[in-house]
Amino acid sequence: MKEVTENDLIYLDNNATTKIAPEVFEEMVPYLTEYWANPSSSYRFAHHAREAVETAREKVAALIGAQPKEIFFTSCGTESNNAAIASALRVTGRKKVVTTAVEHSAILNHAEQLAKEGFRTVFLPVDSEGRLSIADLEKAVDEETAICSVMWANNETGVLFPIEEIAGICKLKGVLFHTDAVQAGGKIRVNLADSKIDFLSLSGHKLHCPKGVGALFIRRRAKFSPYLVGGHQERGKRGGTENVASIAGFGKAAELAASRLKEENTRVRKLRDELEAFILAEIPDCFRNGCEDQRLPNTSSIAFAGIDSESILMMLDQNHICCSSGSACTTGSLAPSHVLRAMHVPLSRSKGSLRFSFSVYNTEEDVKKMKAVLPGVIEKLRAQSPASAR
Repeated sequence: MKEVTENDLIYLDNNATTKIAPEVFEEMVPYLTEYWANPSSSYRFAHHAREAVETAREKVAALIGAQPKEIFFTSCGTESNNAAIASALRVTGRKKVVTTAVEHSAILNHAEQLAKEGFRTVFLPVDSEGRLSIADLEKAVDEETAICSVMWANNETGVLFPIEEIAGICKLKGVLFHTDAVQAGGKIRVNLADSKIDFLSLSGHKLHCPKGVGALFIRRRAKFSPYLVGGHQERGKRGGTENVASIAGFGKAAELAASRLKEENTRVRKLRDELEAFILAEIPDCFRNGCEDQRLPNTSSIAFAGIDSESILMMLDQNHICCSSGSACTTGSLAPSHVLRAMHVPLSRSKGSLRFSFSVYNTEEDVKKMKAVLPGVIEKLRAQSPASAR
């Protein structure tokens, strides 16, 4: 079998992970080959590693309008999410967590585990377009709530939540607020300078950085109890020797993302819109999942009624096209997406839903090939399916 190269590949699964930017790789190399000291060591040789960590901290802070001292490096978005919630429960002594029914599994499964341990967890519903009711949230957040956690952007549909409004409500009620901004960071403008957000999670591999590095924003003067207890690293907020090379890469990725925000919201958005408009106009029985306007510029979730998404993915894979049926963290599950279930998408649609997520590395040629391949794939599968919705 011929090996598939990057030149053969059309990659439209950037919400799952992204390719490492060449500039990011170059930034990392010296800390793998030349300046490999432990950044916590006191001798001069360690200065280069320590300086790389602090420079990266400044760049990640700049991406989201935060102060460098408010950025703490972690291993991933999941750790950042878990750390924020676990800290709030310990610091406040309260027993209630409020979140939504469409969160990433890093929040959803953690909340479900907490429920088994005797904590009270509230999963707020969304409407058919994936939007959250502010009235429901206001009612749920009360004096017993330790923390409210709402994702900034849904990883499957791209739907954006009114995070600043929600953070303001929580502030007025004296409740800590956390947002999983793993999908939002670097795709839309985030400015925490005057925000009421207490905690915010980021992940490097969604920003063209390697897997295995993330960050947690902790608002200055916010009380925080460490999730990983060990040495004095990260000013006592997160034990464990820093992953210097990946942190340096994360800093460069954040710098690149900040410089490409306009491109994300113009050229990348245009590619997404072009493919989505083509599918909805030219392929029968297709439906957009989620609202059209308030969503990420790179994400499109489309339901192909009457066929199974895994069959579509297999045929697209044969054409060297990568996309997904939802979150990579739930791949292999036979159940329809929990996000689409929460939106009350009919089973005949949710079973045939695909997510297309673009990045700055996608081109017009990618869309052109998708237009050439996808209609034939759908037509062939529907001809074979007794459950066809035609």
